[in-house]
Amino acid sequence: MELGLNNKVVLITGGSKGIGFACARAFAQEGARVAIVSRDPANLARAYEQLKEEGFHVHRTRADLHEPHSAADIVEEVSTAVGPIDVLINCAGAARRYDPETLDADAFRATMEAKYFPYIYPQQEVLRRMAERAKANNGGAEPGTIVNIIGMGGKVASDIHIAGGAANAALMLATVGLAHYYARYGIRINAINPGSTLTERIEEAVGLEAAQQGIGHDEALARGQARMPLGRYAKPEEIADVALFLASRRASYVTGAIIPMDGANAPLI
Repeated sequence: MELGLNNKVVLITGGSKGIGFACARAFAQEGARVAIVSRDPANLARAYEQLKEEGFHVHRTRADLHEPHSAADIVEEVSTAVGPIDVLINCAGAARRYDPETLDADAFRATMEAKYFPYIYPQQEVLRRMAERAKANNGGAEPGTIVNIIGMGGKVASDIHIAGGAANAALMLATVGLAHYYARYGIRINAINPGSTLTERIEEAVGLEAAQQGIGHDEALARGQARMPLGRYAKPEEIADVALFLASRRASYVTGAIIPMDGANAPLI
């Protein structure tokens, strides 16, 4: 299937590991011009070298997206060095998990800073530029699309992910609300809600569960996967495949959608 992503400029926040890295590889395989952002220089260097070994050249830049000026600087840098951004994949935020009895105001505030704003800041800067292009083109080619990789925690409450789930729910509302407004410019905004996915993040959740239940890590992981309807957790590459579709011209009438990818673990409508 031709996705029409060849030569598109794709900015991926959190692109140095996990789902973000899987997205970077997937878009590069489609011939896109990929830029990855991470605040961890070691992870960024490792991702860059791995993609280079696989035959892909990506633009890399280090930034802390907790600050609005950093997001603006990154968007300007990528737009200058690579080209106007056609696709933004937001995957940079990571919220800590807490035992409910340790939750306090500081924990909720820290969670919003960790998960909500690192999505909102680059998204708003990219949206501003996409809207300007749309106005200049007078309804010509699609000015761009955004895919937010959020998480099922915003729809299904978990004892150890209450603060993070609240940030996810806020991001889902922002995704749908902004998609409704910016549709007038031809800009599409969608989200994917992964469930448990085999990344470093699942290791944190498994560790907490193991501690709560007084069992070993491997046993907690096996129990967790056994509870899934498909009998396993998702692979990062499976999430990336859906991000590819949503960003492509094959999804030209899909906007304001929240796509669950939890393997039917939470049977919601």
